[in-house]
Amino acid sequence: MRKDELYITVPSFFRCPITLDVMKSPVSLCTGVTYDRSSIQRWLDSGNNTCPATMQVLQTKDLVPNYTLQRLIQIWSDSVRTQRSDTESNRVNSVNHDQVRELIKQFVNDFRVHSELEMNSDRLSKLLAFSEESAENLRFVASVAAESDFLAILTSFLVHNPKNLKVVEKIVPLWKMLLVERGSLSKIGKANDIYPAIIFALKHGSSKLKMEMSKALEFITSTDSEAKSSLSENNDLYSVLLSFSTINSDWNPDLMEVSVSCLISLAMLRKNRVKLVKAGAVKSVGKALSTAEMGTGLTDKVLRLLELISTCKEGRLELCNDGDCVQAIVKKVLKVSNEATEHAVTILWSLCCLFRDHRAQESVAKSNGMAKILLLLQSNCSPAVRQMAADLLKVFRVNSKAVSCLSTSYDTKTTHIMPF
Repeated sequence: MRKDELYITVPSFFRCPITLDVMKSPVSLCTGVTYDRSSIQRWLDSGNNTCPATMQVLQTKDLVPNYTLQRLIQIWSDSVRTQRSDTESNRVNSVNHDQVRELIKQFVNDFRVHSELEMNSDRLSKLLAFSEESAENLRFVASVAAESDFLAILTSFLVHNPKNLKVVEKIVPLWKMLLVERGSLSKIGKANDIYPAIIFALKHGSSKLKMEMSKALEFITSTDSEAKSSLSENNDLYSVLLSFSTINSDWNPDLMEVSVSCLISLAMLRKNRVKLVKAGAVKSVGKALSTAEMGTGLTDKVLRLLELISTCKEGRLELCNDGDCVQAIVKKVLKVSNEATEHAVTILWSLCCLFRDHRAQESVAKSNGMAKILLLLQSNCSPAVRQMAADLLKVFRVNSKAVSCLSTSYDTKTTHIMPF
């Protein structure tokens, strides 16, 4: 089967039992069988008084319109037309290897001749569509781009025209893919110049642009230590990334997950953890953890970020001041995944054992945290988690009688615990 061909499977109940064609005006007989109006009308006009499908004698020849089925057929038909249109569009926009070389050559020549880049959206669309088709295609585009200054030219446009968001939105997906294939931002030259453009796009771009730029930033911060170190000096970056954790009508969990990944990468540098705290990371992601419906991946990452923050004094103080955040952390123990449980227990150990903060201990007690710690000790957790759980029990001075009471109390409550 060719890639640009569209094969359509027609649902059987959309077909008329007489002609086997898709029904245009479905009507039902008294037997409950539905036919296309023109087909069953011809059958009846020929003098037949039975149902063609069941051969039952018809008590009445009334035809009842099946509007529900007609709407379903219309929805399906519209969907098929859209698929066909998309296929035709892809066929028109598709290019071969020679055309890819020519498109990139035109970009480079325009820049060299005019000292500026005329961004042709049709060219960009074709190159992006070709690159997205397969890993082989992307490698080919990257190899051709490496023979010229194509990636540097795209970067130059982003640097000098960050406010031209309409064009920037068309450039960034292809720029990001080539950047990942190249392997490092520092190989482009004058990488520092791109940082203001990245932050501007994250602040003012559309949801689509913010997502694409966040993915590019995630790659940069996780693979390029030099770029990460330079980026981390920009305080605006922390507040922009944290803004994606704000729970409102525009909240996007996928965007938040990518932004938290970036923050985790930045927080791997110890000096950046205090900057995160000052930017309001505890309050921002803590509130999201308390109120938002998060998937496993996002929850794991939020707890990992809070764990990194809890390793600095400023982070522990901020966490201890936020009782709701601590209680939200307790609730994730044994509820999400092994990874989430380990991050959560590590945070609680840091606050209650290492820092011995009474406010944190009170928040843990209020959320029935010690009962969870007891259950955790009975689970198949890692030795490190088991030791931290034991330390937490010592801090709370749980004796054998209290343990028994807590266990009995907790067993009477309905809860869902992730299996280990």
